[in-house]
Amino acid sequence: MKLGFVVIYVEDVQEVLNFYQQAFDLKVRMEYKEHDSLLYAELETEGAILGIASHIMGKDSFKGDYQKLTVKGLPFGQTMVFVTEEVHQKWDDAVKAGAVTVLAPHGKPWGQTVAYLRDTAGTLIEICTPMNG
Repeated sequence: MKLGFVVIYVEDVQEVLNFYQQAFDLKVRMEYKEHDSLLYAELETEGAILGIASHIMGKDSFKGDYQKLTVKGLPFGQTMVFVTEEVHQKWDDAVKAGAVTVLAPHGKPWGQTVAYLRDTAGTLIEICTPMNG
């Protein structure tokens, strides 16, 4: 199995798209609009494609409602992980782009540097150095 996509469902696709472009310099792969409203976009990463979909598309896809992301309260128990040697720089870029800080960059006992934040829609993000192994 190959992980092809990670899709997050958000209130404002353009806002979240802008965040990932500014924070991590990700390039837009495609956009889907209806009636001048951006409903879905894809960003290129070095791994899986990151999709950002509107709640309108989510309700249609799932044929009903679902638990929506929010920056209020605790994050969901899942993390989108970006791996880079530049954890401190990417942390700073993400904060400047509007990320909500969770835990600043810090070292782990196994030698990895990690940091946690949330995007403008509430997705929990880890930025970390590669695992040596």
